[in-house]
Amino acid sequence: MRINVVGTSGSGKSTVARQLAQKLAIPYIEMDRLFWKPDWQELQDEAFLARVEQELAAAKSGWVLDGNYTRTQAVKWRDVDWVVWVDYGFCRTLWQAIRRAAVRSWHHTELWPETGNRESFTRSFFSRKSIILWTIKTYHRNRKKYLATMHNHNNRHIRFIQLRSPAETAAFLAGIKP
Repeated sequence: MRINVVGTSGSGKSTVARQLAQKLAIPYIEMDRLFWKPDWQELQDEAFLARVEQELAAAKSGWVLDGNYTRTQAVKWRDVDWVVWVDYGFCRTLWQAIRRAAVRSWHHTELWPETGNRESFTRSFFSRKSIILWTIKTYHRNRKKYLATMHNHNNRHIRFIQLRSPAETAAFLAGIKP
């Protein structure tokens, strides 16, 4: 099984992806871990695509990939079976993003091993690079994009699963058998 979990920042896609990977006993791959270098430096597209290809190829038994990154779509969706879209309402998604940013800032949580990247209170709440601002700016655009993508004839080989609430997500996960 090859699954890509997508959704706006703060939607809960990482949580869903980890739970799916655990239930299916297949590798969990976090795209942010592949993309971000130390000091919040971004990996160049060519190197990023190569890392994504390498991770997917290494997970021969299947994988659960967590992340959007539209520029990687041709690679990650070439052999994908499912795209699981965590599509909760705007208020819930924004609240989850705020809560997550506050907790990570408070605890100085390193997001990906060996990068040293941490969300700070200033970066999360008062910066142009704020994950909260990113959630606000991308929520409606992502919804339009994924709705169009679901109905795109070129993606008919993919099973799209749209999860609109925590209850739907819980029911979906409960129905997953290893």
